[in-house]
Amino acid sequence: MHATNFNASSLLKLTEVERQEIISQLTPEAAQALLYDWRFWAREKQIAPEGDWRTWLILAGRGFGKTRTGAELVREWAAGGAKRIALVGATAADVRDVMIEGESGILAISPPWDMPSYEPSKRRLMWKNGARATAYSADQPNRLRGPQHDKAWCDELAAWRYAEAYDMLQFGLRLGNNPQTVITTTPKPTRIIREIMNNLHTVVTTGTTYENVANLAKQFIDHIIRKYEGTRLGLQELYARLLEDTPGALWKRTQIDDLRVNRVPELRRIVVAIDPPKSSEEGASEAGIVVVGIADNEHCYVLDDVSIDRATPSAWARQAIAAYYKYAADRVIGESNAGGEMVESTVRAEDKLVSFKLVHASRGKTPRAEPVSSLYEQGKVHHVGTFGTLEDQMCTWVQGDDSPDRMDALVWAISELTDIGIPEPPRIETLDW
Repeated sequence: MHATNFNASSLLKLTEVERQEIISQLTPEAAQALLYDWRFWAREKQIAPEGDWRTWLILAGRGFGKTRTGAELVREWAAGGAKRIALVGATAADVRDVMIEGESGILAISPPWDMPSYEPSKRRLMWKNGARATAYSADQPNRLRGPQHDKAWCDELAAWRYAEAYDMLQFGLRLGNNPQTVITTTPKPTRIIREIMNNLHTVVTTGTTYENVANLAKQFIDHIIRKYEGTRLGLQELYARLLEDTPGALWKRTQIDDLRVNRVPELRRIVVAIDPPKSSEEGASEAGIVVVGIADNEHCYVLDDVSIDRATPSAWARQAIAAYYKYAADRVIGESNAGGEMVESTVRAEDKLVSFKLVHASRGKTPRAEPVSSLYEQGKVHHVGTFGTLEDQMCTWVQGDDSPDRMDALVWAISELTDIGIPEPPRIETLDW
């Protein structure tokens, strides 16, 4: 009996003696080859489906092994005769740091005898047989407008800012006899994900974080479970469920989708709003940093969400200042109730020239958020692209939930630009007798 007649899960069912007997039959060359035999090590869900499909959509929780699956399929495509492969991630850094150079990326999982050469300046990998994989950022959809490919790997599609990038990719996927795309992503109920799921030529694979728990670092498991287990968002991040709108939430995903744009008119004012975290310790909340502008037609445009997780005060201050200059903003605003004086001093310690304004909350979260939600209902707020985490907070938050930092920053920014004000509690007149 040879090891090649088994896979890793089959061997685990044998006794130690039986496993050693099988492994002892391997030559050194065969043992090395086995280390890089993906079909031996992979779980069934990580093997490309059989049959005629155009898109393989892998919707899986964090740590499932999505990146490894995508990288291994690219290696299989390159060895099998594919000539032009597109590698598309949410940003250029994501493609480089995760898909190509990451711990489960293409370079890390390739065997020495079939290692592609990597040319970062040309954004491409080249194999000895002539196969080529080119890196693209979904933040730059126009770069996909001309190139043609026969295969494509799209990573974290649900987090792409511009769904247009996927459309441009598909228009160019016309080489070879069997153009195909693999999509590896944590699920979010975006319009593009739903459209792909409902396509007759799509095969959908779902999986949870727990299916790969044996291969995950204890620190990762501890952090992820502590953050998401038992929460509604955990259904998405751990169990790969598509979250529907929360009953009672002030925003609806279809509403945000219908108002979404890719371009903006000339803006009259732009602000960067900060909702600071209470600390930078593990498990602390993030620093919500959202950029919003307003046009002459009194419509607001959400330009960016540059929120940062578990950052030191100087780190989130630098992040906000960078956004201030990038978007030529008029001012940075911070909530006085959330340590506003500290926020101002931290920002000014990094850059004394930044225009800063303290804003004050006299009412709770719901009275602050409701007027902003009403502007969305009136069609007066547009998201420039997609901001997945921010929109998750907006569409799942209800009164009584923990503070959603990105949403708070959004509310402050739009309130500042539109001067909608916060309703004050009714005054009760008293009479002197």
